[in-house]
Amino acid sequence: MGALIGLSGGTFLYTTAEALPIGLLLPMAADLAVTPPQVGLLVTAYGAVVMVASVPLTALVRTVPRRRLLSALLAGFVLSTAITVVADDLTLLLAARMATAATHALFWAVVVPAAAELFPPRLRGRVVAVVFAGGTVALALGVPAGTWLGERAGWRISFLAVAALGAVVLATVAALLPSTRPDQGHAARGATPDARRFWLLVAVAVLATAGAIAAYTYVALFVTEVAGFSAASIGAILLVRGIASVLGILAVAAVVDRGPWSVLAATVALQSGALLALYTFGHRPAVAVGLIAVAGLAFAAFTAALGGLVLQVAPGRSDLAAATVSAAVNVGITAGALIGGLALPGHGVRSTVLIGALLGVVAAVLAVGERRLRSGATTAHRHDEKASDAPAGSERVS
Repeated sequence: MGALIGLSGGTFLYTTAEALPIGLLLPMAADLAVTPPQVGLLVTAYGAVVMVASVPLTALVRTVPRRRLLSALLAGFVLSTAITVVADDLTLLLAARMATAATHALFWAVVVPAAAELFPPRLRGRVVAVVFAGGTVALALGVPAGTWLGERAGWRISFLAVAALGAVVLATVAALLPSTRPDQGHAARGATPDARRFWLLVAVAVLATAGAIAAYTYVALFVTEVAGFSAASIGAILLVRGIASVLGILAVAAVVDRGPWSVLAATVALQSGALLALYTFGHRPAVAVGLIAVAGLAFAAFTAALGGLVLQVAPGRSDLAAATVSAAVNVGITAGALIGGLALPGHGVRSTVLIGALLGVVAAVLAVGERRLRSGATTAHRHDEKASDAPAGSERVS
């Protein structure tokens, strides 16, 4: 259990480090004497590195034992974050961030199968949910806490705190994680490999993530311009959403092993329904807060279900499959923010919510369509069995 907590702590660290410049945008810009968009480049470049590097880097280190690899990645995280603390210009800061992103790309590819190996296969979905809970808690508490600290003590202190916590997680993983080869164990490959269902999962990941991010990127504008809240209320509303996200992880952990594809489809449908309702009734303040929370809960539950399904349908090595899905999620993040940004000037902030809902509808339809792939595969398998059982010479001649 200690090793699992350490791995979940790793997802907390990486998610906090990735998003922290968003909360500290203005203090970092003022201290470095650059513009806020230049600081925003730190987030954009980070996501681009994760998107591009996940699969190639995972293939490059495919023979390295997991404890050694994860320990090295966390050590790299601590070092690059420490460089971030002392960086005195944007160029060095950007280089440090890209180094952190490279370790991020590998960590998220390896952490899911590494965690799954710690427990029996029947608990796989719950274990993955615990790992993903670290990232959800980071968005709910880690980033707000880091922002609060940075506003009062300076942005460098926030990153120093993250680096110090990284050292603790590194020590935990290095001491408690078993040393296993990445090609050994029940999570090394998909439990029921299926290339068609895997690529369907990738498509669902891109669309559902893009839908969530198209709406979430501009949620501050929505709550002020549509729901009528003051700017001072944004932090509290995001905290409510963060708490709901944690509840979503806990809820999916209890049921995901019983029917992961059904859970996946249900979470995407819930997200789409919440966003569609937000588009329609978002002018009512209390309703808007509740629907924003439900959308956060649904997306957090979706990511947990997604991680478990990667281990089920991976057509080859599970770490390469996880790297592919991680890259797909980052494609969705980039696309969602871009689509929302293009719609915002001409159609207003409500359009970003509607676009998010429609993208989610398409993702939910694809997820439900998995049943047709599964039934088709079952029919083909039965046909093959009948053909193999037929007596020799009984084939029909046409």
